[in-house]
Amino acid sequence: MLLIVGDELLALQAKVPGAASADVRTLANGRSVVWLNVDGSHHKGALSGAASEVIANAATSARTQGLPFVAVMESSGADILEGISALHGWGRAARSIAECSGVVPTIFIVTGPAVSGPALLIGLADVVVMTNDAYAFVSGPTMVAEFTGINVSTDELGGASTHARTSGAATAVVETLGDAIEWVEAFLSFVPDNVNQLPANVDHGDSDDRATPEAGDLIPESSTGSYDVRSVISSLVDDGYQLELRPRWATNVVTSLASIAGYPVGIVANQPMSLAGTLDIPASQKAARFVNFCDAFNLPIITLVDTPGFYPGKDLEWRGMIRHGAQLVFAYGRATVPRICVIMRKSYGGAYIVMDSKKMGNDLCLAWPSAELAVMGAGQAAAILQRRATPEERAAFEADYSKRLLNPYIAAERGYVDAVVTPEETRRELCSALHMLRDKRERLVSRKHDNTPL
Repeated sequence: MLLIVGDELLALQAKVPGAASADVRTLANGRSVVWLNVDGSHHKGALSGAASEVIANAATSARTQGLPFVAVMESSGADILEGISALHGWGRAARSIAECSGVVPTIFIVTGPAVSGPALLIGLADVVVMTNDAYAFVSGPTMVAEFTGINVSTDELGGASTHARTSGAATAVVETLGDAIEWVEAFLSFVPDNVNQLPANVDHGDSDDRATPEAGDLIPESSTGSYDVRSVISSLVDDGYQLELRPRWATNVVTSLASIAGYPVGIVANQPMSLAGTLDIPASQKAARFVNFCDAFNLPIITLVDTPGFYPGKDLEWRGMIRHGAQLVFAYGRATVPRICVIMRKSYGGAYIVMDSKKMGNDLCLAWPSAELAVMGAGQAAAILQRRATPEERAAFEADYSKRLLNPYIAAERGYVDAVVTPEETRRELCSALHMLRDKRERLVSRKHDNTPL
């Protein structure tokens, strides 16, 4: 079905009587991609064995030719009338898409239903863009009602808004297919075609030496005051532009693509406006997945830290906070791209380690004078160490604790922070560091694969 001559893909127009077709397209930004279309107007997009073969072959061609794989999906699932051969074809498609992971960017645009098998296919993608009227689920409302006795609407069960806010399956939600294509073009402007390439520099009109005092002005004087970390990111990156991924899910952490000094970067930042910037299970999963993606496609990682720690609670612990928190530790621990950490304010306890601390292997750790690096805050320490003290004694303890320990200079003396810089100097330092680290390469340990703490 695929016409490949030598090492050059001359044409890819795999068409069968069915829902799926594929070709190579050039997007408006000049990027060539392998483009797959699963047409929902044909038999509700039900995937026959032959249609699934088209999907598998398209994904394989994307991988072997080193081109991003973009799939427009609208499918009711495997073709019931065809039976087991439809399931067999779906399995081959799933394996081919999985083989693209970490080799070429895989992008799914969902414009209608993605039910059962196709829903799991989008779960394999690096990013998923859904239109407002799209929906996806493994088991539909009828099955839910039969097995659980609970009636639920299609939109509530698997609508775009549900996946944007609750499951995290949707990276972005847009109005139309045209909007989705524009989003994909913006996304690909920060990402290389494949793992063997570096991201192309982004054109911008910003200066490396631009001072950023507004970044510090955004931080409240009170250590418990909230602010929007996205404004801090905008002040530091080129032209103030960032493309946020999964903005409505796990809002206590922000994951964005941007450029600094023209270098595309991935940014992970605690968001004090949501849950005080604490880390919970969804935030750990979101950040870990993003760090893995950046590392796979050679994007430097900038981590902006302001967190009082992990969110406490019996429910979180029972749901596996240890395992999911370890995902973020694991993602940073194995990342080989340039990594720069900026501690803006609070960095306490285990969350200090998890958010790419110096001993986790980052290349540069900066701290603002407002940074607080400690096992815990003064109030928490007093509650444990001074629980039998009078209010006056506790107040004195907290004041002394804050003065002696809640500052970045002790950490800098011990080598846990490379430099204490003012917010005004931060962009200049980031640009300088990225220029220095642009040729960074790490020799990887030879092994079959690691064992991610899923």
